[in-house]
Amino acid sequence: MTNGHVHIVGIDEVGRGPLAGPVVAAAVILPTDHSIAGLADSKKLSPKKRQQLARLIRDGARNWALGFATVDEIDKINILQASLLAMRRAVLALSVVPEFAYVDGHVKPNLPCASETVIRGDATIESISAASIVAKVARDSLMLRFDQRFPGYGFSSNMGYPSKAHRDALKEQGICPIHRRSFAPVRDLLEQSVNTPCYI
Repeated sequence: MTNGHVHIVGIDEVGRGPLAGPVVAAAVILPTDHSIAGLADSKKLSPKKRQQLARLIRDGARNWALGFATVDEIDKINILQASLLAMRRAVLALSVVPEFAYVDGHVKPNLPCASETVIRGDATIESISAASIVAKVARDSLMLRFDQRFPGYGFSSNMGYPSKAHRDALKEQGICPIHRRSFAPVRDLLEQSVNTPCYI
């Protein structure tokens, strides 16, 4: 309990930097007496450790939920606004109404409760760390499925981020439906030729 609040939610998102795929947010309400050890910024953990912790978090949380913003939404409203939208959707998907929210970063989404932003909160606030882990594992799982649907871009390893192999594949294969057309490397490719090949 903090400042009299019982249900405090931590919120974080994953996927602001990739050239492909949605942005995914998680909202996690941890019990004050939880025994989940090793919570940290998801980027600092190995994939195996993230998977282990994500299971513990989902099993041990008072409540948790995911929120998504699609590639089309990212292209339409920009990545920052799409990230805030995904965060709001995650909170609204909770079955437990939070009294207070800790949000990773410096910009607040529109939430139905009081909130506070925390720079590098995923490294300092346990509920935000938990949210970052749950969101990362969920998005990685989604990108693995996209790798099977749209082979050749290396989504199973780069998770949509602009690795050299991914950028090279873009030039060779063109774009696919989950590429963000508003992001520079994809936008530049589209501008070079209106006939850029694309999956149907």
